[in-house]
Amino acid sequence: MKKDFLFFIPALIWLVISTILLTLPGSSFPKEDWLSKIWFDKWVHIGMFAMMTFLWSWAFHKSDKTQPVKSFVVVAIFSLIYGIGMEYVQKYFIVNRAFDIGDIVADAVGSLIGFLFVMKRYLKK
Repeated sequence: MKKDFLFFIPALIWLVISTILLTLPGSSFPKEDWLSKIWFDKWVHIGMFAMMTFLWSWAFHKSDKTQPVKSFVVVAIFSLIYGIGMEYVQKYFIVNRAFDIGDIVADAVGSLIGFLFVMKRYLKK
């Protein structure tokens, strides 16, 4: 049982890092115009949530291999719910941050990419 917990450490660390990044005040970010032109913020969200979905799915896969598809789906859904929740946190509790539906779409894309990756990686036909 104790060994299984070790698989969750990378996912927990990523969750803490993501939470810190998503709760930084808006004034902490660079105001470069070219970053908005390449949708840098959205690419960051996609990467963060793909990695989050991958790490949690990997941990559940390593600790319990009985229902991998179900656990991968649940992880992807909870990653997206976390992203939506963080948008509300940004709107109501973080200075100079706002609710952005585009970020939720990017979170959903990232969660989907992470889900598709683990499905392909861990489910051998």
